[in-house]
Amino acid sequence: QVQLVESGGGLVQTGDSLRLSCAASGFTFSSYGMAWFRQAPGKEREFVARISRSAISSLYGDSVKGRFTISRDNSKNTAYLQMNSLKPEDTAVYYCARSQTIRPSTSTRDFDYWGQGTQVTVSS
Repeated sequence: QVQLVESGGGLVQTGDSLRLSCAASGFTFSSYGMAWFRQAPGKEREFVARISRSAISSLYGDSVKGRFTISRDNSKNTAYLQMNSLKPEDTAVYYCARSQTIRPSTSTRDFDYWGQGTQVTVSS
């Protein structure tokens, strides 16, 4: 029943921007923190950003802090990731995930539902 569907990925050049969306359904969206992770070929899944239930608090991975912004619109059951100043090392499949903890976490173990992912490719 729970479903997370990412969209907005694509092929861009270094320095460009993208906005990813995560459409949620099957649960009370406003009751859960949401996060973005990414996974490049041959690498472990990496934490990108997390936002609290009411968007009061957010966390960012060191590699994206200052460039990416996580947000949410609880009236639309949608989470977003605004990605600016993109670099080739940002190339990955980006996944939306639902938090199962109140305390913020960056571990994949603390997220119980995941979207299918959307590909972001940044060319040099």
